[in-house]
Amino acid sequence: MQSMPLVSVLMTAYNSEKFIEEAIESVLASNFSNFELIVVDDCSKDNTRAIVQGFALKDERLKLHINENNLGDYPNRNKAASLAKGKYIKYLDSDDIMYPHCLDVMIAAMEMFPEAGFGLSSMPDPYKPYPILLNSKEAYLENFNGYGHFLRAPGSGIIKLDAFNKVGGFSGERMIGDADLWYKMAMYYPLVKMSTYLYWDRQHENQERRSAYAKQYPKLQKMILDRYFNHPDCPLSEDEKKEILKNKRKQKIKSFILNKLKKIV
Repeated sequence: MQSMPLVSVLMTAYNSEKFIEEAIESVLASNFSNFELIVVDDCSKDNTRAIVQGFALKDERLKLHINENNLGDYPNRNKAASLAKGKYIKYLDSDDIMYPHCLDVMIAAMEMFPEAGFGLSSMPDPYKPYPILLNSKEAYLENFNGYGHFLRAPGSGIIKLDAFNKVGGFSGERMIGDADLWYKMAMYYPLVKMSTYLYWDRQHENQERRSAYAKQYPKLQKMILDRYFNHPDCPLSEDEKKEILKNKRKQKIKSFILNKLKKIV
């Protein structure tokens, strides 16, 4: 009888034939082997499904689920999580690549701090070696003090499945769903900061970050900030919130002036 996987690697896909082969190969080549890879195809119209099925025939750790209807990005991530059997879930987009040491590093860090609900591959910390456990207030304060924890893409994180389910998973909101999840997770669970460069985030012209909708991102960020600063469980004091908002206004004014100067030059 096959034992339950410790981690479920979740890959959502839609018309991903150009890059998904590399993404799957990177997971199957992981140094850590106790995983399942769940690929959820969101009604692709290209060769995505056939590519995944080819891998599934060769490696029983890979499981393909095909949606009956197109769910969209974050609802499909929730669908993938609902199929997971691991203690942890680890997202990898179908156009990205996981380095061979990624799962080893992430799982070791999470197992070191069993009270943590999630971990994020973070910016280098000049004061302490990784991994580092942050409580809710520390995670929020560091986010606004140069680390930008809540700006990380889903591929940067590893999440305890039980904690993910308890907070309700992704909100389903377009483009901003990952930031919403990190704010929400950090309110209720400690965060583990871990090493950088655990996966490769591919840049290409078909990504949503390059779409017309991406112009909405600053407005969406403000919406999420307001949501959690006004939440009764926000770990920050009123004075801390005021200081953060004051610094953000200063940064906005500074950016505005620099952009004006660039145009003049």
